Amino acid sequence: MAEVLFYHMTESRLEDALPDLLERSLARGWRVVVQFVTEERRDALDHHLWVYKDDGFLPHGSDAEGSAALQPVVLTIEPTQESNEPHVRFLVEGATPLSLERYVRAVYLFDGHDGEQIARARERWAAEKAAGHAVTYWQQTEDRRWVKKA
Repeated sequence: MAEVLFYHMTESRLEDALPDLLERSLARGWRVVVQFVTEERRDALDHHLWVYKDDGFLPHGSDAEGSAALQPVVLTIEPTQESNEPHVRFLVEGATPLSLERYVRAVYLFDGHDGEQIARARERWAAEKAAGHAVTYWQQTEDRRWVKKA
């Protein structure tokens, strides 16, 4: 069973929160896949991860580029994308996985100002809990720190 974390963004945008969480995964030696709903959002984050900080970048690629198997982080819209043999699956924009059984961890990031994403996160919480995964809920504080709430 996977450890499934729900991150409720109330102070940050996805572009602000995701890079730090990806860096933490890579620091653990994990390979990652990030599943989006739309190509536009995937492509925007693809560009952002190259320029989000002045002193470095996050090594990654998009499945649209054709070298996904070689990347430590793959950005995709496909629920079946696993060519880089990921340990962790991030799900954003309300993306839905086929299964989380093979992962060490899955992370749902959802915008606390988007009613559809909140509703989708609640649905996924119930589904992942019913599937027997260990689920936890994290919410941002005003200073953008994550606090475990459930």
